[in-house]
Amino acid sequence: MNERDFTKAALRGEPSYVWRAGQQRRLDMIARVAEERIHGAVLENGCGVGMYVEKLTGLGARVIGLEYDFERAVEARLRSKEIFNAAGEFIPLPDSTFDLLLSHEVIEHVQDDRAAVQEMIRVLKPGGRAVIFCPNRGYPFETHGVYWNGKYYFGNKPFINYLPRMLRDKLAPHVRVYSRRDMQKLFDGLQVKFIERTVIFGAYDNIIVRFGVLGKFLRAVLQFLEATPLKGLGLSHFWVVEKL
Repeated sequence: MNERDFTKAALRGEPSYVWRAGQQRRLDMIARVAEERIHGAVLENGCGVGMYVEKLTGLGARVIGLEYDFERAVEARLRSKEIFNAAGEFIPLPDSTFDLLLSHEVIEHVQDDRAAVQEMIRVLKPGGRAVIFCPNRGYPFETHGVYWNGKYYFGNKPFINYLPRMLRDKLAPHVRVYSRRDMQKLFDGLQVKFIERTVIFGAYDNIIVRFGVLGKFLRAVLQFLEATPLKGLGLSHFWVVEKL
């Protein structure tokens, strides 16, 4: 990456560029909790380069993608013409429009995550569901890199998220991380019910590419932990919220 790419990665994360087991697993999870909504009107709020827009369309959804970064929105339009370049805190669409909304590792990057969540609920139809993935503070690595002495260091950094919040946020001011309580606060006062609130591990496709069977064994063990109290060490929150 050049310096400009590092800056964008720091501020806005890295979208899915290649479709592998990890992305497919999450797509299957989305389809499961969406139920019949997967065939309705769907918004991906923060669609990156449009990988999930394309796959959800393939499942029969009528998908609109919203992406803040202009260059990524342009690339996403190569996969779908229904792409808006806008911020998640100000979705330029009417109330009660969508049956399903996907926010995939996005709210940690927006300027105002509470406002972004309020907008998600606003554009959902009553009975519509929002599916949200976002970073878990219990994960032993900060996956978005850190700043040290004014310089950005890309990649997985251990134990950053276990530091006191003030110190953690000085090292990683560019990205939020969430406890379960933090997540709950985002929905306080909103007319919703919670369908699913859990934590998942990753698919570790890069490790599997390097280490083969050993990597697959690691993935199997970690994903098994999702059914135990140790899921609190997982990579991402997976929340499904239904509008009342």
